[in-house]
Amino acid sequence: MDYILSILPQLWVGVANSLKMYFAAILPVLPLGIIFAIAKVAGPKPLRWLLDIYTWAWRGTPLLLQLMIVICGFPFIGIRLPGFIAAAGVFTLNMAAYITEIMRAAINSVDKGQYEACRALGIPYWTMMLRTILPQSFRIALPPACSEAINLIKDTALIAVIGMQDISRVAFQVVNRDHRLAAYIVAFCIYLALTSLLVYIFKRLEKRFTAYD
Repeated sequence: MDYILSILPQLWVGVANSLKMYFAAILPVLPLGIIFAIAKVAGPKPLRWLLDIYTWAWRGTPLLLQLMIVICGFPFIGIRLPGFIAAAGVFTLNMAAYITEIMRAAINSVDKGQYEACRALGIPYWTMMLRTILPQSFRIALPPACSEAINLIKDTALIAVIGMQDISRVAFQVVNRDHRLAAYIVAFCIYLALTSLLVYIFKRLEKRFTAYD
């Protein structure tokens, strides 16, 4: 127990870095996902094609490869970004691609009668979207979107491969230094606690938004 208490300050550094990466990546995701989803549903055809390519490419390739291309590949063409900003950007674009498709499917699943009723009443398109279609779409999209948000906290472990001090990298360094597996067990428990907290928060959100369905 004394040993675990002695390594906790080092692991908390990793926890802080992982949470910074998580929030830096997730905060822009919902606005981007909503904007891109609406554009895919109602935007001009060239824009829809571009977004189709974006979601196809970012959902169809490994997140680790995307990180390596941006962080290690971009310098070859003269683009050098700070590691944190580059990694957060990759996580954001990757998750936004999934949220875009989730929101697009949710918008398309809203009863077409809702659109026709709004048009019959002369409600402008964006007012219809903001006040009628999107609130219903959120309820439909919330469960799969929450799953993606929970997965992101685990995906942040990938920043270890580019030298950033996340939970898993710090645990690896402590184990290599002390030749004791306790740091891995503590890291396991930390990830489990973080994901369990997110599951609880998102379950409450789902109950709140579906209470009147």
